[in-house]
Amino acid sequence: MVLVNARHVKNVPGRKTDVKDSEWLAQLLECGLLRGSFIPPREIAAIRELTRYRKKTIQARTRELQRLSKVLEDAGIKIDSVASSITTLSARDMIEALIAGERDPRALANLARGTMRNKIPDLAMACAGRFADHHALLARMHLDHIDHLTSMIDGLDERIEQVLAPYAQQLRLLRTIPGIGDRAAQVLISELGVDMSRFPTAAHLASWAGLCPGNNESAGRHMSGRTRKGNVEVRDILTECAWSAGKTGSYIGAQFHRLHRRFGKKGGGKAAVAVAHTLIVVVWHVLNDQSEYRELGHDYFTRRDNPEAAKRRLIHNLEALGYRVELTATA
Repeated sequence: MVLVNARHVKNVPGRKTDVKDSEWLAQLLECGLLRGSFIPPREIAAIRELTRYRKKTIQARTRELQRLSKVLEDAGIKIDSVASSITTLSARDMIEALIAGERDPRALANLARGTMRNKIPDLAMACAGRFADHHALLARMHLDHIDHLTSMIDGLDERIEQVLAPYAQQLRLLRTIPGIGDRAAQVLISELGVDMSRFPTAAHLASWAGLCPGNNESAGRHMSGRTRKGNVEVRDILTECAWSAGKTGSYIGAQFHRLHRRFGKKGGGKAAVAVAHTLIVVVWHVLNDQSEYRELGHDYFTRRDNPEAAKRRLIHNLEALGYRVELTATA
């Protein structure tokens, strides 16, 4: 039994019937041209279902928070304009008080905790609205749903940690990679497994995940290099990890900033996908070799630059801005 990607076995146009498809598939199989798709082991597939459902539940909670924010906005309550989020303890106390019937802006603002008490005058202005009974009903339902989803996420987190206990070593190795934390490591194990023999090289894994450049060339002309379709979960989590790695003083962070400058101000997305390709190559080597990530240093790219070429480039840039450059060597 072989599971094949339908995009790889399309027949000649104009011959689409079930019988013709069967004949075409049989002919490809006879010639050895069918390549089976990656099927994870049963225990990994079970973990994959848990992590994917956790992601959907988190997304559902985010949508419910947005609905709650919309109810408050409709009532003229602008707590999230002062507080960092309506999920803070201070904001939750104010919303609960509004539902209970409190309408005095100053009384609501005095419910602030910690550093939020420095913003009591602004909170009093933000809580002066037209919160009605139907707003209270909707807010109560949204809060109850958010609490229910939060308890579901906590339960899923506990279960995922239990089923991933046999893979503690692989999780520890993945966390040594810049930008990859606990949850990202869990998702990678659930999507890729721990046996890299299914992917002969790191390039095969990057291609399967859809994180390698497209190859579309004809008559010497190179067309779009957009990445192909692949595993959405791996692609999404590694792209997020790339943005996170960009904030670290590591080789991967330096690569992100280097590509971001090359692609321009709006090239952050392209840089993140390019760095995600680097990350998945590192993930393959870490899992295949069962070794920790070896840091190359944040100055890896600058160490390889020619000092004379860098000096000429910087002088040229300053002269283009209207400056006269005089160099003095330091001791």
